Amino acid sequence: MKRVVLGVLALSVSSALMAATPKFDGARISADVKELASDAYEGRSPATAGEQKTIAFLSKQFADAGLQPGGDLKDGKRLWTQAVPLRKGDIVGTPQLSLQQGGKTIALEQGKQIAVRAAMNGATNVDISKAPLVFLGYGVKAPERNWDDFKGVDLKGKIAVVLINDPDFETGKGDFDGKGMTWYGRWPYKYEEGARQGALGVLIVHETAPASYGWATVAGSNTNTMFDVVRDNPADSHPLLEGWIQRDLAVELFRSAGQDFEALKKKAQQRDFTPVPLTGASLDAKYAVKTEVITSHNVAARLEGSTHPDETVIYSAHWDHIGVGEPDARGDRIFNGALDNASGTASLIELARGFAKAPRPQRSVVFLAVTAEEKGLLGSEYYATHPLYPLEKTVAMINMDGMAPFGPSRDFGIYGAARFELLDQLKDVAKGWDIRYTPDPKPEAGLFFRSDHFPFAKRGVPALSWSAGQDWVDGGVAAGKKASEDYTAKRYHQQGDEWQPDWVFAGAARDLEVLYTLGNQLANSRSWPNWSKDEAFRAVRDASADQRR
Repeated sequence: MKRVVLGVLALSVSSALMAATPKFDGARISADVKELASDAYEGRSPATAGEQKTIAFLSKQFADAGLQPGGDLKDGKRLWTQAVPLRKGDIVGTPQLSLQQGGKTIALEQGKQIAVRAAMNGATNVDISKAPLVFLGYGVKAPERNWDDFKGVDLKGKIAVVLINDPDFETGKGDFDGKGMTWYGRWPYKYEEGARQGALGVLIVHETAPASYGWATVAGSNTNTMFDVVRDNPADSHPLLEGWIQRDLAVELFRSAGQDFEALKKKAQQRDFTPVPLTGASLDAKYAVKTEVITSHNVAARLEGSTHPDETVIYSAHWDHIGVGEPDARGDRIFNGALDNASGTASLIELARGFAKAPRPQRSVVFLAVTAEEKGLLGSEYYATHPLYPLEKTVAMINMDGMAPFGPSRDFGIYGAARFELLDQLKDVAKGWDIRYTPDPKPEAGLFFRSDHFPFAKRGVPALSWSAGQDWVDGGVAAGKKASEDYTAKRYHQQGDEWQPDWVFAGAARDLEVLYTLGNQLANSRSWPNWSKDEAFRAVRDASADQRR
């Protein structure tokens, strides 16, 4: 049976082409990761001295590689950076938090039973007294699925308590996407919908399986500096209080209100679920918030195309991490972010070196290191709404978020699931290295919505995030799965994500050969890959088709 890829020619890799592919240096990637993840960079949080060091390092590496600045225009010349205005928020001091429960006052410790975020609705002070709590299931309002967890409940002055993920998660079947998380299952959606429904606050109940990470990750990510894009009316997207609570606390909270947590969770999986007031329970919260508008930066380097410079292939990685927070058990306060995502950033630099030494492609190639991914994909969102190069003529976007620090694998994946020709092309290219495609093993984690390709994808640009495989050449699936689970439990968004001396990045170096070949073939073709007809992003892309003729 002859396989046909609609709209573009299937890409194959000949032996000669493989031989011509640049060889990438794992030791050099490791050295760059060591630098970016060192304590001197203070966890690379936006708008800090760590950002300034990061920008200086990236700009120098790109310049040394022979690329040109690809950022904002100033006096007719490109800068290395694109300015990204962000609203920044910090809780001042220690928040005072407590529950009134069954006639008793229970003090809550920030980062322990609860993790509240700095208010991002424009408020400089949170002063909540005896706010009633209402359980709202999964906090979903999806008219196209005939689903409404709110049922017209009045949430003024009340705190919504909601579950993480989708109503389908527990059973794997239903009106959403089975085990695959939809946008309705993601925490940013829960807060946004709570604000739209008029809630004073939203508390998400943390459970490790549906969240796809443990409480340590929640505490590390939510008790530090918060950022958001600058909005005209931030209260339309953010309630006053946003936070998470531990499952054990939720179970006791429900019990004291005469409810059973597990029983209500089962009811919440049904369309006819109705909101449940947690009788006798209320929340007190008091803390000041320092808020200001700051400017962070994306870093952009460009290799101008020889014959079609107005058409662009983008490679990206996020340079930022969480910064400095509360100390862990070792007294370590710096979230170094070695794998997440110094590894992707260092790989982006190494990929740029390879392109700069190779024959110049026909289309332009941009290497984009974005800011504030950890704060909600804000740097990539800003670029996608303020593109340096038109999205209509952006051929594809290939993102790297966490690259293989050890040896190579026999397979690869992408974050989440989508049907589009760019993935078909990537599969064909990977065959040249005898690498097979493995679908996302954890669709419930909602990874498609959690990396920097997503702001591009929802605006029609064919975009994916590369995921290193788990079937390691040395150790097989067991070794790869063990390493992945160990990282998620002990290092992901924790202070332990530090550079390791045994990181050879041989896997990343091999994977860069694949990603280079994909991008190089796109940059030397006249093809415009598209989404499959059953993907929602197809219509957005097709709307600008006339500009790609």
